This record gives sequence, C-alpha cells and structure tokens, in this order.
Amino acid sequence: MPIDWRPFVELVKRYESFVLTSHMRPDCDAIGSELALAYALHSLGKQVRVVNGDAVPPHIAFIDPHHAVEVLDRDVRAEELKPNVHIVLDTSAWNQLGPMADVIRKSSALKVVVDHHVSGDDMSAEVYKDTSAEATGRLVLEIIDALRVPVSADMATALFAAIATDTGWFRFSSVTAGTYAAAGRLVYSGASPTGIFSALYEKNTLSRIKLQGRILINAKTESGGRLIFSAATPTDLAETGAEATDTEDVVNRLLGVAGVEVALLFLELGPEETKVSLRSRTGFDVRAVAAEFGGGGHTAASGVRYPGPLPQAIEAVVDAVRKALR
Repeated sequence: MPIDWRPFVELVKRYESFVLTSHMRPDCDAIGSELALAYALHSLGKQVRVVNGDAVPPHIAFIDPHHAVEVLDRDVRAEELKPNVHIVLDTSAWNQLGPMADVIRKSSALKVVVDHHVSGDDMSAEVYKDTSAEATGRLVLEIIDALRVPVSADMATALFAAIATDTGWFRFSSVTAGTYAAAGRLVYSGASPTGIFSALYEKNTLSRIKLQGRILINAKTESGGRLIFSAATPTDLAETGAEATDTEDVVNRLLGVAGVEVALLFLELGPEETKVSLRSRTGFDVRAVAAEFGGGGHTAASGVRYPGPLPQAIEAVVDAVRKALR
C-alpha cells in the first residue's frame, strides 16, 4: 500500500528544527535522500542539519556540492544537537547508525524513520516504510510532492543518484514503470544522467582501479560456480593506496560472472569486525542469510557487520550460503 504522507506533512508544519541522519558508510541513496529532504525543509523555512557518523565518501562527494553533510564529533558535538525532530533515512537499524545511535536514543525529540528495507529495529519512532520502493530516494520524492515543494536541480541530482545507484542503474528487478517516470521527472527538474554516471563511474582513481583488480583476481567460486566471493584487507588498501569506500560496486561485478547466483564481498574493518556485502540473482534470498548474522537488507542485496576476524567471517557466511544453495 502507498504511504499516507499526511501525518508527515503535519509534523513538518508543527515543528521548526530537524536533524537528518543515515547509516554508516553512506551510499548515494543515504546521502541523496538526506540532502533532498534537507533542501525541501529549508525551502519551507525550517532549521535543518544533516549529521552522520561517517563522512561522505570521496567518490560520491559530487552529490553534496554545498558541503551540507556534517560529521558527528568532527563538525558538530552531540550536545549541540537539540532538534524538535530526528529523521533517520535509509535504515531502521540501531547498529547501522554508529555514534549517531546514542545521540538519537538519548534525545527527547520526536523520532521519524523513512526507509525501504525490510529488516529493522524498534526505534520508538513514527515509521514511514515501503519495502516495495526501489530506493529511499523514491520515498523522499513522494515526501517533497506531499509537501508541495518544487523539485530544484539540487534535489533532482541527489534523488536521481539515489534511485539510479540503488537500482544498479535501472537494471534490478525492483525497477518498475514508476521508477522510469520518477527518473524522467528528475531529469526534467535538472538532473543530468550523463553527468551523474560520469561522476560515479568514469572518474576512478588509479588506486581504486588497482584495489578492484586485486579483489577480482582473488575471487573464488564454490557450489559448482553458483557462489563467488572475494575479500579486501587493510593490507590491500595500504598497498594499493585505496580507501575502504573504493570497494563499492565490486560485488556487483562478481555477480556478473556467468553461472553465478550469489556473490559475496568481505571487507576487513578490524581484527574483530568484517563487513559482508551479499548480492544475488535468480531469486536466491540473501537477506535470509544476512539475518542469520544480524544483518539485513533486501532479497537481492543485503549486508552484514560480522563480529569477528575476516577468516572466521568467510568461513561462516560462505558455509551458510553453501547450505542454502543445496
């Protein structure tokens, strides 16, 4: 069922100050959704700050040309944040918010969640969730329409990047006629698909290319080629001069190998923490596997923060997928 945005519109009318936040290691859907909503609220005369636990990754920094996204404990202290409303976008899981989770938990402000992921926690918030939506950016476009705010070029660019990236540039099964209609509106409002695509995929650093090459060359297959996985370690990052965010989208390239149904990418964050990206096609539910380890997401795209070293994470998650494929 479509979301009834009337209560959201009423709370925007009622309150004056808002802090928007999203998940750690934010992607285009997270940043684009935050910024577009912030621009809309600003246009209505509201006081708005966008504050995350992590900085905008360099390879998507173009999406924030006005440097509106602040980082907790770098640009602003927790005690400075006293909004009427906290709005969490593109996640409803406490563990994905990093240090912003404590800020929101301790706040007496109204809490609101806008998300399209199935999994999530009880945040004692007003929840606006549509798991059939291809991106949170699509929901923010609905909010902007409900608020009767014209879509500016900045909003259009942020939302087009959000929707395009969360749909694998319009190739995932989540894409509908409505997706293309929304994209068309955003182009009409000033988004440049050519410019956004170029900024995302045609301005790689040499370090990023070297890291991605190393990940691809170290890929391994299991289950008769139905499963493929690879990993990146801090040593890989140091030797190539790359950053952790340079691993983005490599898992989708792994999924492009003929015969592969499930692709996994492991990123060693520390001695006892490993990020796992899971992707699938042919209907295999990677969200069910992610849920075994406290993660979540979508049927075809999910993630896990595994509380253990890289070798242990590889053994556990690969074994879980192997069993599910039988």
